[in-house]
Amino acid sequence: MDLPPASTASPASEVASAGVGSGFRQTLVDLIPPAMVVAVVLFWMFAPQAVVDHPFSLVATGGFISFFVLGLEWVFERHAGWRLNKREFATDLFYVVLTYTAIAWFTQTLAEEPLAALKESLGLATPWITTLPFVVQVAMVIFLIEFGQYWMHRLMHNWHPFWLTHAPHHHITQLNAMKGAVGNPIELFLISLSVIALFDFAVAPIFAAINVLNVISTFAHANVRSNPPLFYSYVFTTIRHHSLHHSVPYEDTRCNFGNSLILLDRIFGTYKEGEASVVGQDERRRLSIYEQFMFPFQPMIDAIKARGRGTQSGWTGPAGTVTTDRTAPGA
Repeated sequence: MDLPPASTASPASEVASAGVGSGFRQTLVDLIPPAMVVAVVLFWMFAPQAVVDHPFSLVATGGFISFFVLGLEWVFERHAGWRLNKREFATDLFYVVLTYTAIAWFTQTLAEEPLAALKESLGLATPWITTLPFVVQVAMVIFLIEFGQYWMHRLMHNWHPFWLTHAPHHHITQLNAMKGAVGNPIELFLISLSVIALFDFAVAPIFAAINVLNVISTFAHANVRSNPPLFYSYVFTTIRHHSLHHSVPYEDTRCNFGNSLILLDRIFGTYKEGEASVVGQDERRRLSIYEQFMFPFQPMIDAIKARGRGTQSGWTGPAGTVTTDRTAPGA
């Protein structure tokens, strides 16, 4: 009897083998976000003081995180409709640079330095913080930043003046690694505020926490086919949680406010299960950078124009159509 070569596999075996291989590969992809969180904490825990003190170290690590996840988008794409193009990349890059330059300067000058001065004038001191384990300090910084961002974000979805600053971020029509930085500058400033300057944290745990939040937020906006396991997704925001927050029906956006800590939504009753592949607002019209900058002032500009014409009208939206602004809370 002639036997088949040892290397020959039946069709069923081939299918089973492929399934095992693809399943193992997907498991590895699902573990990338938690692995990067661990890597970031370890990096700053053991970083030489010269690296910690370097003025561009945080920019360099943040930039590496963004471009690494952008690379993953090309290899492990989640939705073809979110595929990055030159226009989207240029817009995203503009906002990333804006965040690291102008927004960072305004935050430092108008918020962190005044808080530090207030701390000194009141004689506030928390030296015990530096005696805590490094990981505990990082966790504390993450919680302090995210707790404030959660309530600021929730306010933006429930009070019309604040929604006007935040709405441009919801007019993005696809999600990508750098999309978390896209928005009106007023919103970017407001969402950057924190009370960290009131505490005596060392620089390294602060940088570690900022990079951890960067990793989580980047993956929460990224077009990457990664679904982290429950031990991660129960606490940290993922693309599933955040894509639903960006979905087209406005009411569906009033959930999952945690930029990086979805745990806060679970605690405060704003968590919602689900995922969206179609994102945007107002018939998914993409705004230009100019329109994003002018969006909060558009109702006032249109009211002045209407008064000049001696007519009454609703708000003329960016598309040039009169609307009652159905997406505006409190309107």
